[in-house]
Amino acid sequence: MNAIQNAKFIRSFLLAGSSALALSIAVPAFGQESEEDAQRILGPVKVTTQKTEESIQDVPIAVSAFDENTLDKLQLAGGPDLVKSIPNVAFSKSNFTGYNFKIRGIGADVVAQSGDAGVGVHMNDVPLTGNRLFEAEFYDVERVETLRGPQGTLYGRNSTGGVINVITNKPVLGERQSFVRSVFGTYDTFKLKAMSNVPIGDKAAFRVAGSYLIRDGFADNLVTGNSIDDRDLYSIRATLAFEPNERLRGWMMFEEFQEKDNRIRAGKQLCKKDPGYATLDGISVPGGATLITSLGCQEASLLGSYDRVNSAATLGGGLAIVAGLLSGDAFTDPLIRDLRIIESAFDPQYSAGMTVYAVKIDYDISDTLTVTYTGSYSESSVVSKEDYNKVAPTISFNTEAGPFMNPALRDFYPVLFPGGYVTDPQLGRSNTFRTFDLSGGHSSQFSQELRLQTDFNGWLNFNAGVIKIDYEATSIENSNDGYYVFSNSLTALTQLHNAVRTATSGAGGIFGSAPYAAVPIDTNGNGEALFEGSLGGDGGNYFRSLSPYKLNSLAIFGEMYVDISDSIKFTIGLRVTDDNKKQDIYPSILFGPGARYVTTGVQKVDFEEVTGRVGFDWKPNWSSTDETLFYAFYSKGYKGGGINPPQPVGQEVFPVTFEPEFVNSYEIGTKNTFNNGRLQFNATGFAYDYQGYQITQIINRTSANFNINAEIKGLEFETVWNPVETLIINSNIGILESAIKDTKAIDVLDRTNGNERYITIKNGVNYSNCVISRAGLRAIMIGMKTPHPTPPANNPNATLLPGSAAAGICSGAFADNPATTNVNEEANFIGLLNPLVTAYKTPNNGPNDTPANFPDLRAGDFTPFEGFAKDLDGKAIPNAPELTWNLGLEYTWDAAGVNGVSSDWGFTARVDYYYQADSFSRVWNTRRDKLKSWENFNLVLRMEDVGSGLSFEFFGKNVTNEDVITGAYLTDDSSGLFTNIFLTDPATWGIAVSKSW
Repeated sequence: MNAIQNAKFIRSFLLAGSSALALSIAVPAFGQESEEDAQRILGPVKVTTQKTEESIQDVPIAVSAFDENTLDKLQLAGGPDLVKSIPNVAFSKSNFTGYNFKIRGIGADVVAQSGDAGVGVHMNDVPLTGNRLFEAEFYDVERVETLRGPQGTLYGRNSTGGVINVITNKPVLGERQSFVRSVFGTYDTFKLKAMSNVPIGDKAAFRVAGSYLIRDGFADNLVTGNSIDDRDLYSIRATLAFEPNERLRGWMMFEEFQEKDNRIRAGKQLCKKDPGYATLDGISVPGGATLITSLGCQEASLLGSYDRVNSAATLGGGLAIVAGLLSGDAFTDPLIRDLRIIESAFDPQYSAGMTVYAVKIDYDISDTLTVTYTGSYSESSVVSKEDYNKVAPTISFNTEAGPFMNPALRDFYPVLFPGGYVTDPQLGRSNTFRTFDLSGGHSSQFSQELRLQTDFNGWLNFNAGVIKIDYEATSIENSNDGYYVFSNSLTALTQLHNAVRTATSGAGGIFGSAPYAAVPIDTNGNGEALFEGSLGGDGGNYFRSLSPYKLNSLAIFGEMYVDISDSIKFTIGLRVTDDNKKQDIYPSILFGPGARYVTTGVQKVDFEEVTGRVGFDWKPNWSSTDETLFYAFYSKGYKGGGINPPQPVGQEVFPVTFEPEFVNSYEIGTKNTFNNGRLQFNATGFAYDYQGYQITQIINRTSANFNINAEIKGLEFETVWNPVETLIINSNIGILESAIKDTKAIDVLDRTNGNERYITIKNGVNYSNCVISRAGLRAIMIGMKTPHPTPPANNPNATLLPGSAAAGICSGAFADNPATTNVNEEANFIGLLNPLVTAYKTPNNGPNDTPANFPDLRAGDFTPFEGFAKDLDGKAIPNAPELTWNLGLEYTWDAAGVNGVSSDWGFTARVDYYYQADSFSRVWNTRRDKLKSWENFNLVLRMEDVGSGLSFEFFGKNVTNEDVITGAYLTDDSSGLFTNIFLTDPATWGIAVSKSW
């Protein structure tokens, strides 16, 4: 950082720190004594972070933990809610049925089947590569632990950001227990959670628990008139625990989760429409598909982007013009500003499921040595079908072929598209432009872990283990796997091509070179309604990206603990990881003839890495009533590299693989308990050297991943304070600064980087964008407008350059010939455009423009390029807010003794406030990328009779009804550079009734 940045960071730290001290600071974990004493002092929260049960205040790791009672009080229903109670955490849905949970700026900015998460998700210490943390809700859990910082030496998979470990309640031997909780709320919400614990003799017990949620949608679809983004999901878990003798104990668990509803995968689409331009430097632009000057959307702030994309600048919309279906933009009306209203020809379809089998067995070899086996098998799946644009066309298809259709093909139009109607096997029959997508996949995983844990009385202890993971995702046999983009304009063009080929006996067509081959159309659908028929997955009339993937990972890990003295402990941890990744290569094909999706080979990558951590913790004996822990650690985190998605046939526009990422972490912290347990205060400072940070960018309709470097530093303060027996205050503050280092990259929203001599235009072949000089484009446009010396009979108005040639500007159709190095640029241009030679050289036989009229031309002016890279040095990492803060106040009083009343009822009122500062959705940190700061208020009023186990709650969540954009996804050139946004839930209110016995 430079001096100004240093000053800004220090100033922010001092201001935040003073606020933290004034307010008390954050909730690492808190509970209360359950005994019936008058004082409600803080109870110690037990965690097993270091594989042995201990107070969270004794663990030299930055960890937040919440038991089920705390989850209910804080209204942390599932993974997305954890952000509101943990410092330096951010969460957002992502574009392709995934999510991005970030700890200290590190999460999942990679988009690849073979990419690993920066934050590992575990259940009962079992790593779940495929998981439903985003969809599922917490129920019957012992606690949820979130470790911040690189992990890998204690259990499970390695991670660079941290770990979420959901620890479920296990059966209790010798006790019969039951619990039920019903919730009724706004949006016709009904939620049910229940549990039953049944002893089986005195050596075993069986526990079954379940959760069910159904509610109406948070959003509306204007086209169908239905509410969408609803919920209909359930989960059930059965666990058998056994303890046949004093040395052997264990459990077996089965869990299933299912969801099928109208959940929105990606939110509303925002765009600042780019209308294009009709003239360039006084030269009018030829109409139609000859030259597309609009890029679809312009750079603008999200809240200033309430337009519809210019469909003429998209692949589907542009090809609709080529097919004669449209004559220009199909989306002409302004966008409705309500972020929870979309326009779709059908309601979103969402289904997800997960099944987990797990077993854990502990055996005490001796009083000081325990061996633990943990095994699991899991399956996960998700399928989401949505409107690609979420806006309804305002222009219908032409009843007769549009003016820009090839005249030679006009006779086919009324036969194939009578009255302007297109029949698409998957998208049904319609006379309006339709584009939809499907994102789906399934996975399976088998894991085995064996650990050896000591509990010696001496100065040395250790925890050592080995883990083997076999993971497989996606297959060619499952038609719902992969990512699809469907459009009836793509199908129409395919139908047109095949019809021309049939009429000419293979001598004609639209795609490829003669002899023209037919493009297969997926006819598994019935063509009557949207997605009502089946999908074969092998059509050439849509885009499909498919990446079957296998992971075989083996790791040896462990930690050794050395008591240097009674108060100082030294820790050293080590992990050796061997990741073997394999991906079948299926090139993405659109309009390709012949067999569909035939693999071109297998791409393999292997990564062998040694990581670990080393440090010490010190517990000074300063007071008989207070406790203090200081710790300092260096850790090295690792996340495996991977294989990029397949590229179009015959192209290699980005690297085939991407490298691992590493985090060198330096962390110091302190944990303190004061005033006889009434105050907990924890503080942490950290600095990360982030090497090989994996970041994705859309290139040519594919998510490509790259490695860059960054630095992250931050502070965290956490506290729980019990100033009087009836009041608890909890708060936390996270301060974060991230900076990308030594990186330059092209911003697709500003390819010219402000250089006015150059201009961005769209490739009319594959609808990607490129940069060319204004002078070169002007000269080409003059040629395009020059009348043809001998026009074809079927097109008497033909210009010298046919539309297909003009559409290839970005493809290099007019690029400088590298073999003619010392040739005059104008002569080279004229030579490439041979029909113009006479027009340019003979003043009386052509336009007035002669070579002398192109004084601005320079060498290279006809060569297109990707654009000018911007310097990203110092830019913030996406979704890494500089400040997060939460404050909770809880007041409890008993009815007993009030006005002489005798009662066992207690009353609790609680309010929680959360604030997250501005952040960015992309590394360029432009105004389009800015995610505005937001806040959230939750309220709970609770009445409970501890003796009878009965309680009633009234609650409100996001009570100020903030529409918060937590993330934004910029699509690629061929989609028009629109933005999908992701929102938090609106305000919800409800009541809950619980009974335990």
